[in-house]
Amino acid sequence: MGRINKSDLSNDKKSKKNKLYVTFSLVSNLLILFFFKYYNFFNDSFIEVSHFLGFEAHGSRFNVLLPVGISFYTFQALSYTLDVYRGKINPELHFGRYALFVSFFPQLVAGPIERSANLLPQFRQVKKFDYNRVKDGLLLMLWGFFQKMVIADRLAVLVDTVYNEPGNYEGVQLILATVFFAFQILCDFSGYSDIAIGAAKVLGFDLMKNFDRPYFSKSIKEFWRRWHISLSTWFRDYLYFPLGGNRVSKIKFYRNIMIVFLVSGLWHGANWTFVVWGGLHGLYLVLGEISQNIKQTIQPRIAHNTFSYKLFRVVINFSLVTFAWIFFRANSLKDSFYIIENLFVNNFSKLFGEELYMLGLDKHDFNIAVLSICVLLFVHYLQRNLSLLNWLSRQWLPIRWGAYLGFIFIILIFGFYGNQEKIQFIYFQF
Repeated sequence: MGRINKSDLSNDKKSKKNKLYVTFSLVSNLLILFFFKYYNFFNDSFIEVSHFLGFEAHGSRFNVLLPVGISFYTFQALSYTLDVYRGKINPELHFGRYALFVSFFPQLVAGPIERSANLLPQFRQVKKFDYNRVKDGLLLMLWGFFQKMVIADRLAVLVDTVYNEPGNYEGVQLILATVFFAFQILCDFSGYSDIAIGAAKVLGFDLMKNFDRPYFSKSIKEFWRRWHISLSTWFRDYLYFPLGGNRVSKIKFYRNIMIVFLVSGLWHGANWTFVVWGGLHGLYLVLGEISQNIKQTIQPRIAHNTFSYKLFRVVINFSLVTFAWIFFRANSLKDSFYIIENLFVNNFSKLFGEELYMLGLDKHDFNIAVLSICVLLFVHYLQRNLSLLNWLSRQWLPIRWGAYLGFIFIILIFGFYGNQEKIQFIYFQF
């Protein structure tokens, strides 16, 4: 018989200990998230199903305050644990650095969901004042404030007016509110991400990019490479790939897509509206994959490099994404279905009447909202091949500082200042 290698026994014990630690860490983090965010949702759903099936079921509700940013905090902590377990990074032995990683204040409450391999090493580096870094960080924060204060908070007034009482509206009013919400959530979340990334940059830290002009996407797959990048890549690395990704049979491939997006929808909120929203995006992607052969047959006959064809695809994709936003924003599935049923009622005359300015925004604020969306799209269009920050930094000093000060005054003058509860960042609730 061969001799037992003591080092092998030691490594085996260490491996078992690591698996036990990882399991405990995963379960404890997920249980905390479940209790605070999903217990009442599943409890209420079970009671409703039991009543539908004809028997009585009762459960106690817990009225607890949801910790701000619990979903972001949990996913960031989980990514560290899984990366250590997979051997992608070494365990962080300094408790202060680990605590700083999971509670780094610029991105704690709404992301980006940072990776340990990117952020942890930066905490070991000595930081020195860098004028260009501070300047770039402050300018990025300014762009974030513009998106949030000038666009998102103003659009929120009209969106809330219509979506909180959808039964009072129809047709063009519902279409307008839905399109406005598409830009509200983009500017609200992208604005926060830019403020967080900019603040971290001022402090000497580089966070990952979270948005990349998502409404210029020409497909749903491309949209999810540009929208909430830190979350979509998290689900890709820690759920989609472990399920097998696309290296499985077609049926399992489609199953994997649906699982990822259903879980993503549930991650966003404890409501069936979010689950339907996620499922709809999963369905978009599955249908897109199924129709690949048809696309490959048709596209060679189309001049797909022309501007008109690209614009057509962008408009179609934006329409699909915006339609799905109905479920994301509606207060209930009942409201969602009412909005969809009444979306195309013929009342387009109201688009040009005074009733257009009776949806919460007066004529002045409505015009500013439309103009600011146009500015946003124009900037996104320019960013295809041009870094505006780099371009501005090369200009003559009076022009640079004139642009800086002018932008500050635009935010101060045209920023929308309303009820503090109504202008909270949307993703704070997640």
